[in-house]
Amino acid sequence: MKRFLTVAALTILASPALADDDLMKVQASGDVASTMDALEAAVEGAGATIFARVDHAAGAEGAGMELAPSQVLIFGNPKLGTPAMQADPLAGLYLPMKVLVYEDADGQAWLVYEDPEEMFDELDGIDDDAEYIQQMTGALGKLTKKAAGG
Repeated sequence: MKRFLTVAALTILASPALADDDLMKVQASGDVASTMDALEAAVEGAGATIFARVDHAAGAEGAGMELAPSQVLIFGNPKLGTPAMQADPLAGLYLPMKVLVYEDADGQAWLVYEDPEEMFDELDGIDDDAEYIQQMTGALGKLTKKAAGG
């Protein structure tokens, strides 16, 4: 199961459909590991379920390659995700939520996630003004701000 989640996360993150204007970036005050630890604590503190923490740099190292620190946290809350899937079952392709924490070329750590409104934009049954989209957007904003040290 853990292997499946890792492959799913890598596939979703590599998707060409993710345009830069659909991504929300938050500058972190710490490094990737400490920022991811803070994000994990914030998610657990909010009562959400953590499904996986994927360390891309460790995966690259295992393949004999180098990659700057980069980790993804996959998490969710059925109270927010279920209504989206009830509106359109294809929302399950985008859920659970994911936040990437990576180090850029200058050594700065960033938290990045896809804007929920944009994420579900192509789905017919999802209304941009749905309460659960606003709740997801608010939760991601609060969680990443807290993890960033802000």
